[in-house]
Amino acid sequence: MKPTLEGRSPMGMLLPLALAVFMTAPCFGAQESQASGPAFWIATSVLILVYGLIAFEVMHRTLAAFLGAAMLLLVTYTAGAYNPGYVILTFEHAVHAMDMNVIFLLMAMMMIVGVLKKTGLFQWLAFRSYQLARGNVFALSMILMFVTAVTSAFLDNVTTMILIIPVTINIASVLKINPLTLLMPEVFASNVGGTATLIGDPPNIMIGSYAKLTFVQFVQNLAVICLICLAVSIVYFVYWYKKDYLKAQVVDVKQMIGELKETYRITNKTLLLQSALMLAITIFLFIIHGALHMEPSIAAMVGAALLLVISRVNIVEMLEHEIEWHTLIFFMMLFVIVAGAEETGLIQIIADWVNHMSKGSIVVAIVVILWVSALASAII
Repeated sequence: MKPTLEGRSPMGMLLPLALAVFMTAPCFGAQESQASGPAFWIATSVLILVYGLIAFEVMHRTLAAFLGAAMLLLVTYTAGAYNPGYVILTFEHAVHAMDMNVIFLLMAMMMIVGVLKKTGLFQWLAFRSYQLARGNVFALSMILMFVTAVTSAFLDNVTTMILIIPVTINIASVLKINPLTLLMPEVFASNVGGTATLIGDPPNIMIGSYAKLTFVQFVQNLAVICLICLAVSIVYFVYWYKKDYLKAQVVDVKQMIGELKETYRITNKTLLLQSALMLAITIFLFIIHGALHMEPSIAAMVGAALLLVISRVNIVEMLEHEIEWHTLIFFMMLFVIVAGAEETGLIQIIADWVNHMSKGSIVVAIVVILWVSALASAII
């Protein structure tokens, strides 16, 4: 299966839009006139339609989002040409709504990860985890979780998992334990690690771009809590899978390390050094981009461009196989759909609904948003 960033879809953030519409329209007199126009109901219907198509897997999410965005523009330029009440958003507004900072940041990081994949780094990290654990399954699980979390904080966490999974399954097979006892902790650690930084996950990039948060501000607000979550999850999973780990078959550790070392090694040391240098430069630019008033996407683009130049990677092959164009198009179309919801007043109604439900309490509002978004992300 091809790695994809869509596993952590921001569609979950939009569930309040779909759920609250019919609850809020009659509740707020000040919003009734705004919510009664045809543009509002069309934008709302399109949003719910796209949600349904994705949730029930009627079609690929990229196609669903593309269809939704096209429908909004079609209504604007057909019915809207005769009745202003049907105008949702113009083409110019749609283009402006596409946050290219997010798109270019994702694209550049895909390029960097695409080059790193050619070095064998991810598989080597999994091997080194086993080597450090010296055959102790409890230690192996903890080290794998830590390595996965740290890697996912700076690189595409889904690709990290896709490349580490084969090594993990191989190790689990030798130890005669269920691979899920190692894979599930890794998945959780990947999600926690990806949450810690601005570039760890697409939703982080979107939030950072919209809220104008710098890389450092993101780390300051999330790194500590993510470390706590990682520590708690390590303790939890070690306890939860304790019986499975105790059943692990004793193997000749030295022989096992020798076999893994031959199979999972760095395949291109020169390329790895080049990638490490460019990644370090990229992270440094991420750290100082706020002081330079520079968009984070520029930092990623500089790192990716320099890496492609010095590594002499086939750029055509890179564009064809490493750039997830369907993911980028999905985000672009999603921005258009959200812009339609915002332009017709749906976003404001959601804000009023959350304020009404929380009775002005910021704590209650945060809890409502967190739970609704979390539950939605588990489904979509």
